[in-house]
Amino acid sequence: MEDRIYDITALLSSLLAVIITFFIGSIIRYHRRYVRLQRERITAEIKSLENERKRIATDLHDSLGPLLSTVKLNMTSIEVTDPRDKQIIAKSGKYIDEIITSMRQISYDLLPNTLERRGLIEAITEFTNHIGHNDLLEVHVYAVNTITPDPEKDIHIFRVIQEIIHNTLKHANATKLDIGFSQDEKELLILVKDNGKGFNVEKAKQNSRGLGLKSMEIRMDIMHGSVSIHSVPGEGTHYYLRIPLG
Repeated sequence: MEDRIYDITALLSSLLAVIITFFIGSIIRYHRRYVRLQRERITAEIKSLENERKRIATDLHDSLGPLLSTVKLNMTSIEVTDPRDKQIIAKSGKYIDEIITSMRQISYDLLPNTLERRGLIEAITEFTNHIGHNDLLEVHVYAVNTITPDPEKDIHIFRVIQEIIHNTLKHANATKLDIGFSQDEKELLILVKDNGKGFNVEKAKQNSRGLGLKSMEIRMDIMHGSVSIHSVPGEGTHYYLRIPLG
């Protein structure tokens, strides 16, 4: 009798173990599928966003830019004798020049053409020259070896570093920012560091600044990469980016 009870108990225990294993396996498979679908959805949304940015940037550059230049040309060709009218035309021409300059900056932010033509390093270098804060922040971009182009990932890397630069300008009170690239046979490594005031990373994720950090993490996740941030108040900030090749 005891042997039979033991056998039944053992059988029930084995059956229970199988059921638990099945449910745990199902949960793991569901979670993996959920993560994969989420990544695919986010990837599609970001790709759509980049395509829309490209369209708007092209319209600004190819349509609105020449139109404004034509307006300025026609306006300055008007012959007037009244000094006040001449002053109005001169000021209007200056305003149009400022609009064209701002429009070019917006167009560049939306679509860095240099990224496609000359690669990631040149695009980031050019972006730091376009931001107009070189008198406040000295930026040094360098690569210790040859970086292999990857158009699918380069736009994400550019956007991540763009976000880091904006954060540095807005929050860090830094005077120097170094952006270093190195690549081995397996991955691309990027170190971005500033000499600013630093910040509490976990606390920053809870406020509006956390939106930018979350955006960085999403783009890194799309590339199956990782980003880690080391920052101590008063001692600057280091961003470590790792992106697998292929």
